[in-house]
Amino acid sequence: MNEHQNHTTRQGNSVTVIGLGPMGRAMTRTLLTAGHPVTVWNRTAGRADDVVAAGATLAATPREAIEASDLVILSLTDYRAMYDILGGTIGGDGDGGGNGDSGSATPSLAGRTLVNLSSDTPDRTREAATWAAGHGAAFLSGGVMVPAPMVGTEAAHVYYSGPGEVMENHRGVLALLGTPRYLGEDPGLAQMMYQAQLTVFLATLSGLMHATAMLGTAGMKAREVLPELLASADAIGGILRAGEEHPGAALDAGEHPGDLSTVTMMGATADHIVETSASLGLDLSLAVAVQAHYRRAIENGHGGDNWTRIIDSIREPR
Repeated sequence: MNEHQNHTTRQGNSVTVIGLGPMGRAMTRTLLTAGHPVTVWNRTAGRADDVVAAGATLAATPREAIEASDLVILSLTDYRAMYDILGGTIGGDGDGGGNGDSGSATPSLAGRTLVNLSSDTPDRTREAATWAAGHGAAFLSGGVMVPAPMVGTEAAHVYYSGPGEVMENHRGVLALLGTPRYLGEDPGLAQMMYQAQLTVFLATLSGLMHATAMLGTAGMKAREVLPELLASADAIGGILRAGEEHPGAALDAGEHPGDLSTVTMMGATADHIVETSASLGLDLSLAVAVQAHYRRAIENGHGGDNWTRIIDSIREPR
């Protein structure tokens, strides 16, 4: 095998990971375990110590990291960090990088695939795809739906969007991180799904902490109440599926039959939560926001409909 062939083979198997927070390090370890050469870069080089000890190569600059592999995975705080590190700007040529190294990495992007698994808005994701294309790079957006310790396990899944051909070219490697769930060509779709999933997640976490604080005023410890509250959270999926063969079908049809529960009934419960929380001196932000959904539905004449009717005022807020 000549030098050119060896270089091509190495790049075809190798992966670059930029960003070594808990998620980036977990991805790196997973790829190394699967036998892929991995090159890494992080602003704080010391964060690479454990993965370098496991076999990763630490690049001195982002440009060196980019040039080591055709497939580059970014695991950063947001998309702004990508531009800061690679030395680019939205709509700019990327010269004069802001990453503190000797030059921008953008000239090295041509012919490579960027897979950005950082969190940001769908619109910023679409801008990033256009920016990458302007530098000759393919671009996939992704959202990792498990915490770092679960990366690479059977429970892990990752949403992706972007060019279907690019997705298929790299599906085998990306599947090592978690089951790939491809949503379509629009690069914003993966982040849309990610933000939707995190809406459920973060609202649930806030609800759990509000409920724990509420019960704490009665002297109940978190270790006593959280098992009960988590059981309620676990039951929500079953409740939503009860009596509906295809969850969401009635919503799609604009149907909100109130034979099992009504906006008025749920709204009264929301009122009681606000009143109880106020009497206990708790923060009312979450409780009042939920209450407002039901009050608007009642004001619009939908008190007898199922609680799902609140989606109308979410879709078209006043």
